[in-house]
Amino acid sequence: MNILIISAGAVGAFYGAALARQGARVSVVCRSDYAAVKRDGYDIKSPLLGDHRFRPHAVYREAAECAERQDVVVLTSKVLPGIDRVALLRPAVGQDTAILLIQNGLDIEQEIAEAFPANELLSSLAFIAVGRGAPGEVNHQSNGSLILGRYPSGVTPRAERLAALFEASKVSCKLTDDVVTARWQKAVWNAPFNPISIMGGVLDTAQMLARPEHEAFIRKAMQEVCDAAAANGHALPPKLIDNMIAGTRAMPAYKTSMALDYEQGRPMEIEAILGATVRAGKRAGVAMPALESVYAIAKMIEGKKRMPDSG
Repeated sequence: MNILIISAGAVGAFYGAALARQGARVSVVCRSDYAAVKRDGYDIKSPLLGDHRFRPHAVYREAAECAERQDVVVLTSKVLPGIDRVALLRPAVGQDTAILLIQNGLDIEQEIAEAFPANELLSSLAFIAVGRGAPGEVNHQSNGSLILGRYPSGVTPRAERLAALFEASKVSCKLTDDVVTARWQKAVWNAPFNPISIMGGVLDTAQMLARPEHEAFIRKAMQEVCDAAAANGHALPPKLIDNMIAGTRAMPAYKTSMALDYEQGRPMEIEAILGATVRAGKRAGVAMPALESVYAIAKMIEGKKRMPDSG
């Protein structure tokens, strides 16, 4: 199986390493870490995969440099307003190439489906705490599981094959025939926790749940996502919020992906993770006062990060 991972940062390197362990021929497109990865591969530190060095089959700066036919092209870039995901994919997508998105956010698939109507589109949600260190260094802290399905619905043989490869590397990969509902389910955690984590400096998961009033506010915001999901035709399990809070408490305290981006001065996925959720709820007539407040403050913080120092 020829697999090309585009925008292979920490997330792409982790899942690429898992696939390569099972015999997939995994190549990567990376820019910022290109020289280090081309020379030495990725230095992965992981409690799940073990500490090891992952050397991709090939390393490219651009997808257009890859002349080999790819069975699957995986996109792991951030979903940001300034990133043209279709342009990133187009040079590598052939007639029978499947596209796999391992990305955050709601309503992220339609743009890709319209650009590549003849290609199988798979969508996946990653539940993982992982980040980059020095160039080519990947620090995996916990979890790593995936939910994978065909967009807009169904499960395909290629999805089943990918899931089997992940499972063989001890990366849990659950197949779903309703990946859109799965995205709403992940938004219940992501939409409150990610933007709240950049407020007051940087907060880890333990700090966000440290006091009863903290948890009460987060639960209110999570319930707003559940209400929006139901209004959009994606009813979620009644115990979902309880289970997510309990699961977060059970894990070691960690910083969200948005908190890591904030600390390192990188663009944040505020629109894909939170903005899209708020807009979907408002279109369906759902009141979202907690999330609208969080959204407004997150955009203020984003705006300040972009402004030149006036001191």
